[in-house]
Amino acid sequence: MELNELLIWARGPAFNIALAIFVFGMLLRLFEILSLGRKEDLSAARGSGVAGGLRTILSRSLPRQTLFSREPLRIINGYLLHIGLFVVIFLYRPHIELFERLFGVSWMGLPTGVVDAVTAVTILSLFVALLIRIYNPVLRFISTPGDYLIWLVTLLPLVSGYMAYNHLLLGYTLMLTLHILSVELLLIVAPFTKLTHMFSFVLARWYQGYLAGRRGVES
Repeated sequence: MELNELLIWARGPAFNIALAIFVFGMLLRLFEILSLGRKEDLSAARGSGVAGGLRTILSRSLPRQTLFSREPLRIINGYLLHIGLFVVIFLYRPHIELFERLFGVSWMGLPTGVVDAVTAVTILSLFVALLIRIYNPVLRFISTPGDYLIWLVTLLPLVSGYMAYNHLLLGYTLMLTLHILSVELLLIVAPFTKLTHMFSFVLARWYQGYLAGRRGVES
């Protein structure tokens, strides 16, 4: 297969297959979570479960002072990483055009130079996260091969996209092809790893907050 044919395949059939696996896999995982159900709470409500759920979603998005005072680098780096990923995925104009083709919606993006700089910072943040995981005894002990796989499949699209945009190392067409294939690898892997937290974290926080709010306590 010639390079141009590989690029066409990556943009077409391969992307459709990867997207289908991602959507089906994520829906299946969410269905598994929701199907677990919960025991009926027969006690009288002492507060609003809805308010508690919303409050917990917001409060858990902010660092706890006790944790931040112990591990400020890990907390700050975590925010940099997630904000950087959001910017690169959703505020880069070519990505927005892809979402427009898929869903028919569009929004304003950031200048490409800004996204390029954010990409570099996000790549650096990923390496910092890896070093923290390796040198923190607790994190190293609880880490699994899947955690390192997640790190790798998250890194590859960032590095290949950065190199394609800046015309580094390999030819642009080849690097663009590798970038698209790396994104598709991420889509395929995501539903079967902890990357499902990109959706499930909202459900988990809502559930905890709902129960706490209904009982009149803080979560």
